[in-house]
Amino acid sequence: MKSLIDIFDLSISELDELMNVALDIIENPIKYSEKCKGKKLATLFFEPSTRTRLSFEAAMYELGGHVLSMADAVSSSAAKGESVADTAKVISCYADIIAIRHPKEGAALVAANNASVPVINAGDGGHLHPTQTLADLMTIYRKKGSLNNLTIGFCGDLKFGRTVHSLAGAMSRYEGIKFVFISPEELKIPSFVKENFIAKNNIEYVQTTDLKSVMADLDILYMTRVQRERFFNEEDYLRLRDSYILTPPKLDTAKSDLLILHPLPRVNEISVAIDKDPRACYFEQVLNGKYMRMALILKLLEVE
Repeated sequence: MKSLIDIFDLSISELDELMNVALDIIENPIKYSEKCKGKKLATLFFEPSTRTRLSFEAAMYELGGHVLSMADAVSSSAAKGESVADTAKVISCYADIIAIRHPKEGAALVAANNASVPVINAGDGGHLHPTQTLADLMTIYRKKGSLNNLTIGFCGDLKFGRTVHSLAGAMSRYEGIKFVFISPEELKIPSFVKENFIAKNNIEYVQTTDLKSVMADLDILYMTRVQRERFFNEEDYLRLRDSYILTPPKLDTAKSDLLILHPLPRVNEISVAIDKDPRACYFEQVLNGKYMRMALILKLLEVE
């Protein structure tokens, strides 16, 4: 039995396989409409979520399966002190596959080590978010036709942004990749990303606090929100939250085929005026995420 905790749990060939299945789902939805008939997905979300949770649930329903959903942590046995390990063992008795989001780094791995069904990490604290990365990769692939030879700018909260960490790790395995990290000093990319992904794969990278100075170089701009829930100090959050706001004038020097991505939710870091720009792809990311989660569910349940 295989689980997905880290994007590195999937090889490059497996990523290609998932994207090909997702593309086939887009072209032939009826063919997949009963692939998971009689199967049940449990969504265990110990943190708030709109897109990820509903995306998993929509994915399972569109595959003909059923969803068991925990309303929130407060209404679950976690409020009584039940451990993640015990919760995983219990839910394995009810469901065929589990998607879990938890505020603590490593919680998804604990769940996978104790569950008797496949577990999908739907985000563990400020650590990793592999299925958002699947959505990101699919969006880049559909728009660019390749995942090689790209300059990717990550902007905003790079310290706590689990979507940034996962995508940087995934893209570091492709050829001709260059990273540009744009953030305040307090929210710089963490050392584990540099050591495990960048240095290990000899990736060229630049760090800057100035978005405008690097805009012309970017093929992809991955914007992120400065997350209140990751801060211990409210003053720091308020001081840094508006550090990088993308507005139309900031795109004056950008490439005509730039992709603007964002894992959402957006607060104010991308002006709504950008939504009309054909380079804005963040709502397409949402849809691609559903298709990739459908493909992933099929793979982990070993459905042909």
